[in-house]
Amino acid sequence: MKQKDDKFYQFKITLKRIKPPIWRRIQVPETYTFWDLHVAVQDAMGWTDTHLHHFEILNPAKDFKEKIGIPYEDFDAGILAGWKRKISNYFSSKNNKADYIYDYGDNWEHIVKLEKILPQEKGITYPICVDGARACPPEDCGGTWGYEEFLEAIMDPNHERHEELLNWIGGDFDPEGFDIKDIIFDNPKKRLEYILS
Repeated sequence: MKQKDDKFYQFKITLKRIKPPIWRRIQVPETYTFWDLHVAVQDAMGWTDTHLHHFEILNPAKDFKEKIGIPYEDFDAGILAGWKRKISNYFSSKNNKADYIYDYGDNWEHIVKLEKILPQEKGITYPICVDGARACPPEDCGGTWGYEEFLEAIMDPNHERHEELLNWIGGDFDPEGFDIKDIIFDNPKKRLEYILS
């Protein structure tokens, strides 16, 4: 049962270096860990969570930046386990930004900005997505520059890779497409069990 003083954190997640911007606004419980936030970001943005990730954020208790995600020695032994770190111990009105990097090959960089902390509303199940714009780029398209080339090719029927990339994406892709009703949030605990098994 929820207590009366439960709060939610509202974040705006914006993909860096893409214009017009691709972004989502989500609300998550204050009890969330960075793993839980990662799952919510993945689901809201439209990523498939098939690559490694981490957040980079100032630890206010230690006054230096930490990397929080999935510890993986081959990439960076300094990444702390996201499921062991609560967002409420890091984010505040004074410490309101983190970088979120997804897929070290394509290197999708996001800004995660805390916009506000408010009491949870009765009858609402968190997390929820309350706003956003534009479609998430396809996985494994080559990062920001690959995405630009992908869009150029699928928009130009005379482009040498037009048909190849349209077939690769399944026949159709609308970069402006975004429907809040399409967002379904997965259970972060079940996803973590799968990852750790």
